[in-house]
Amino acid sequence: MYVAADPRVCLICGDRATGLHYGIISCEGCKGFFKRSICNKRVYRCSRDKNCEMSRKQRNRCQYCRLLKCLQMGMNRKAIREDGMPGGRNKSIGPVQITDEEIERIMSGQEFKEEASLPEHTWSNNGDSSDHSSPSNGASEGNQPSPASTLSSNRSVEMNGGYTAALRDQYMNTPMNTPYQLLPHLFSYHAQSGLLAPQPRSLYPQSHPLVLQLVAAEDLAPLTTPMLIEDGYKVTQVELFALLCRLADELLFRQISWIKKLPFFCELSIEDYTCLLSSTWQELILLSCLTIYSAQIFGDLADVTAKYTPSEDEMQGFSENGMEVMERLIYLFRKFHQLKVSNEEYACMKAINFLNQDIRGLTNVSQLEQLNKRYWYVCQDYTEYKYPHQPKRFPEIMMCLPEIRFMAGKLVNVPLEQLPLLFKAVLHSCKSSLISYRTGSSPCLTSTGTSPGN
Repeated sequence: MYVAADPRVCLICGDRATGLHYGIISCEGCKGFFKRSICNKRVYRCSRDKNCEMSRKQRNRCQYCRLLKCLQMGMNRKAIREDGMPGGRNKSIGPVQITDEEIERIMSGQEFKEEASLPEHTWSNNGDSSDHSSPSNGASEGNQPSPASTLSSNRSVEMNGGYTAALRDQYMNTPMNTPYQLLPHLFSYHAQSGLLAPQPRSLYPQSHPLVLQLVAAEDLAPLTTPMLIEDGYKVTQVELFALLCRLADELLFRQISWIKKLPFFCELSIEDYTCLLSSTWQELILLSCLTIYSAQIFGDLADVTAKYTPSEDEMQGFSENGMEVMERLIYLFRKFHQLKVSNEEYACMKAINFLNQDIRGLTNVSQLEQLNKRYWYVCQDYTEYKYPHQPKRFPEIMMCLPEIRFMAGKLVNVPLEQLPLLFKAVLHSCKSSLISYRTGSSPCLTSTGTSPGN
């Protein structure tokens, strides 16, 4: 039995956290500061180099840097209630990532001026002011991720070609090649009421070939790393760690091969691809383990870890960070098991996560942003077409990406000697859940339809 972990720390100042506030784990002090800053439209100034230390003792010395870190860590300003009363607007909303340009607009007060100048009912989402952020793997208000502000019902009906062109110019600043033109009908998308029956529609012609190209770039063949152990054999910590390393090597090699097969491979420089891969490889591997390789990870690998018995010292030395990683990995598994992500959705999610224009050191950020939006729209179009009776499916899928990114960052901080115990605990819990579900299907629906318990 595992002992509950000590209280988590605030991602802003390192103080004792009290829970999930506005999308991230934070303390009451930073929660209140962020809420006051956004509600009162505060514009701060830093007297130094805009890189002040943030700690429990230092956090009040520079309000500018404190708000800046809140935004950089993913605090979601759209989760704050407009009336300023306690309680978030949406309890299920998660962390968001916004571009440096958007952060600068908020810090300079320009964002507040733009919101104040918007005509009434021009941009809306179920009565709320809309989110003008780019996709960036985040979510806008109402828990509906959207690269463009959602139009109100009456406004979307009145849209004409000129208005659509203006929107295209706003969100697609560079022209795209003919096969990758923006999906224009998505600009007229408006929030559907949960009381209305979904309207059947066709898949936009450009979406299908783009999705097929992404799926074709994937290596859907089973992993070749041997994961079969004789009955009665006791696996040691060293042996299990070696197996995990071999698996990681194979998975990383597959990501490198995947990059070379991407339909937009020639549109970016080798330097940018190197930068992207070095920053996202952990996320790509974690996503693939939860989807296309889930049958082997939660089946064969789980069987191997079951033959490993950790020592008392290993159990006692399991860190607080390891406990948090274990809990959140189990949560992610259950989420993906519930969603049953298809290969097509997985391929889009992977491309969107990989094309992260917020990574430092990139040389062609604008092109990355266009590519990110391209596949964001394609994924939304495909999901809404394929699952018309699941109107919340697309935002739920997109909300998994910030969690995967956060978890990948936490995983690399787990001491290497604790990885065997971590994988044993996670895979045992997940496989037990599968058995109790008695569904006979894998956590994620793949082409083969195999079960991880097989």
